[in-house]
Amino acid sequence: MSQTSRASFRELFGWAMFDFANSSYTTVIITVVFSILFPRIIVGDAPDFRMGNLLWSIALSISYLVVLASSPLLGAIMDFTGAKKKFLFASYLLTVLSTASLYFVKPGYIVLGMILLIISNIGFSYGEAFIASFLPGLGPAKDLGKISGYAWGLGYFGGLASTAIVIFWLDAGVYTLENFNNLRLVGPVTGLFFLLAAIPTFLWVKNRSTPHSLPHGESLFSIGFKRLRKTFAEIRDFRDLVILLVSFFFAYAGLSIVISFTFIYGDQIVEWSAMTQTLMFVITQITAACGAFLFGYIQDRWGAKRTFIITLMLWFVTIILIYGVIEITHFINALSGISITTEQLFLVTGSIAGLGLGSTQSACRAMVGMFSPGTKAGEFFGLWSFSNRLAGIMGLLILGILQNLFGLRNAILVCSIFFMAAVIIALFVNEVRGREMALKHAGE
Repeated sequence: MSQTSRASFRELFGWAMFDFANSSYTTVIITVVFSILFPRIIVGDAPDFRMGNLLWSIALSISYLVVLASSPLLGAIMDFTGAKKKFLFASYLLTVLSTASLYFVKPGYIVLGMILLIISNIGFSYGEAFIASFLPGLGPAKDLGKISGYAWGLGYFGGLASTAIVIFWLDAGVYTLENFNNLRLVGPVTGLFFLLAAIPTFLWVKNRSTPHSLPHGESLFSIGFKRLRKTFAEIRDFRDLVILLVSFFFAYAGLSIVISFTFIYGDQIVEWSAMTQTLMFVITQITAACGAFLFGYIQDRWGAKRTFIITLMLWFVTIILIYGVIEITHFINALSGISITTEQLFLVTGSIAGLGLGSTQSACRAMVGMFSPGTKAGEFFGLWSFSNRLAGIMGLLILGILQNLFGLRNAILVCSIFFMAAVIIALFVNEVRGREMALKHAGE
């Protein structure tokens, strides 16, 4: 892996464009628009939308359950067959088609909405792992932080562009029944954006995997299970990858809540205006892109582990600010004599969150790439997907239950526990040893 030469700019750009494309889904559907549309219009259990929020959490958790149960096996099969681009293309089509089909979800069509959300998020999650498996072949280990950060940063501009289209063209910030004919177009427009933006990936990214012949009497599934068993038998050699994945498990439990509920929190707790919602989106996308670019370079200079921990501490501070945004606003006004609003302070908090949003995930993705032998990249990124989807299930279900019992504002504090646990566990990662083990098992 240390002898891997850096790919051409065109190929790196093509790889990064999948992050640009798939960010349209996670931003528009999961974070900004459909996450508010579903409880407010499709379920419509005003005034506090607790059932809508709970059903949203359940749908996402089911999709994560499917992914965590299957992604390591699919990754192992993908490594054996060498068919990375075919696997990626299948996940891409699944996401695009199911997202476009959200057009058919009307007020009261709760089951259909949940089914399409589950299917589309499964496709998105598979694609996220499959595209990441190309990373070890795109450059030497010392460059993976920059490469991952570049792609993740570009992804936020994709989220910004796609959401700008639905907000300003479809007036998707107005969540009323009168505007529903515009709101229902959010799915098809997002699907089309994803469809077109990912084309450079399939044109320019090379498939460097070597296919293997299927032995007599074996099936792809039996081979996949055998490869997984071999990896688990050698798990002591990959202890730093395991520690990293456990740390990221807790980090992603918090991140999944932030990604899925920040705009719901702003809508229901801060009670922001449509203008503040738009500003929050723009601010977080820009700061997230800057954070991913910046921390990508910092990671290659200071080390991946140190960078990862810094981003986690940013998140811990952010959650405390989110929880106390109302009281902190009153305190600042009383202490300074100036007059700021809760919405304005929430926007400042959002800029801090943005710095951590891309950098945390990008740093972890780069470290998984560093710790992965090239011939096991699909398998290891399948385990990465397993870790974060299991975390997504736990985080969203815990948040859904806690907010149903204590309200969303109090429930959000659980994220601070998740991020601090991630910091403590990450301290035990040995970056040098992890790279050495990847070299030791290269070619297997």
